[in-house]
Amino acid sequence: MILIQLNKEDFEYDIHSLVKAFYPSENVSVCFREKAEKLQEEARLILDVDYGPDSITIKAALPEGGHPQVSFPADYEDRRQTKNLLKMNLYQLLCAHTGKTLPWGTLTGIRPVKIPMSMMEQGRDAAAITRYMKETYAASQEKIDLSIEIARRERSLLGQLDCEQGYSLYIGIPFCPSTCLYCSFTSYPLSVWESRIDDYLDALEKEIADTARQFAGRHLNTIYIGGGTPTTLSPRQLERLLSCLENSFDYSHLLEFTAEAGRPDSIDREKLETLRAHGITRISVNPQTMKQETLDFIGRRHTVEQTVESFRLARSLGFDNINMDLIMGLPKETLDDVRHTFDRLKMLEPDSITVHSLALKRAAGLAMFSEEYAGVKMLNTQEHLDTAASACAQMGMKPYYLYRQKNMAGNFENTGYAREGKAGIYNILIMEEKQTIAALGAGSISKRAEPGERIKRCANVKDVSQYITRIGEMIERKRRLWNA
Repeated sequence: MILIQLNKEDFEYDIHSLVKAFYPSENVSVCFREKAEKLQEEARLILDVDYGPDSITIKAALPEGGHPQVSFPADYEDRRQTKNLLKMNLYQLLCAHTGKTLPWGTLTGIRPVKIPMSMMEQGRDAAAITRYMKETYAASQEKIDLSIEIARRERSLLGQLDCEQGYSLYIGIPFCPSTCLYCSFTSYPLSVWESRIDDYLDALEKEIADTARQFAGRHLNTIYIGGGTPTTLSPRQLERLLSCLENSFDYSHLLEFTAEAGRPDSIDREKLETLRAHGITRISVNPQTMKQETLDFIGRRHTVEQTVESFRLARSLGFDNINMDLIMGLPKETLDDVRHTFDRLKMLEPDSITVHSLALKRAAGLAMFSEEYAGVKMLNTQEHLDTAASACAQMGMKPYYLYRQKNMAGNFENTGYAREGKAGIYNILIMEEKQTIAALGAGSISKRAEPGERIKRCANVKDVSQYITRIGEMIERKRRLWNA
């Protein structure tokens, strides 16, 4: 255990996130100094943070007996500067102790591209952005270059949108054929909920109808149907949902309509034909890996050949913008397995690939049953990501969006790569928060974006039964958000 003891409450989330990045497999505990005594015997490293009136001191009690410390001035009225100084000093102390650096330095937030994006909007050039990200966050040159490249591409793509009068729509279908071992998204096994899916659609249609009224006269730019796995719906249920959307919203300004087909074991010809008939322009067929042993272990319950067959079926039906998701750092996967996966994908020639670094959140099976899987190797390195980037480049793809998550293998990132004209616009919008997103369905989070104002959010309940019975309350919550 790593123990962080504070003399008062301040910046504890930032400290915890940074320490956890250095010690991803350790339990990191943050508490006040007077409560820390009981935990000190269990700790293999103790970090003491003392907030003085005009300075901060960080002391480390090391297992080998050393007590390094660092002190620096603190202006608590400038919280951003104080937080950055605190994290930089803590980072340097941990680098010295562990002998390692982090690819993103002190950055622990999920949207690092926002930094170069904001600076570009202020007229700053690449040299100024690089200098700032190195001095303020100790980010590596490689990650700085990647974030600048993506920010440039995002700005170009966002230029197509009406961010003030436009909006986007997210529809959540929180059901899956089975729950993957690494997953912590809002999803429920189809076998348990199959008899209630129409009840769920009843509630969702009410939310769709009210949202259409609230946004009448505005321009709908993108629709994203996600989950879960939307193609767990039957062809009849898909037809019902898509017809409801079609009859409720004006599509004349629609630039992109995405549906996650996701799991190959949920795809068949009739479902794909239904998606195609309703103007879906972009789908995902997600293998995660092309190694069967790994698929079996993580509970995907489909075969590598089903992935290939589903992809080819979609191509034969005219889908010309197909994304495939992969995960780096899956259990039992080697670098050679990653190379093998990309070799298989090159033969399929997808239009975009999203490369995820495994993130184990508390709800995921691998995290919940960590003792059971303690001996399972999960490896993600810069070489893994370089292999992915190189393979995507060979397929004519360039990086177009990036985000990070807590507890991510190797402290890396998720990156979307796409061929020219095939980038997922909604993916950029959800990261950069430049446009209002009306998110419908259990577990979804709506975001109201207004120029010059902080993003306002409104979340629906995650539980499907609660969503169905409390749909009136969910609708009223949204009304207050849109009319605030």
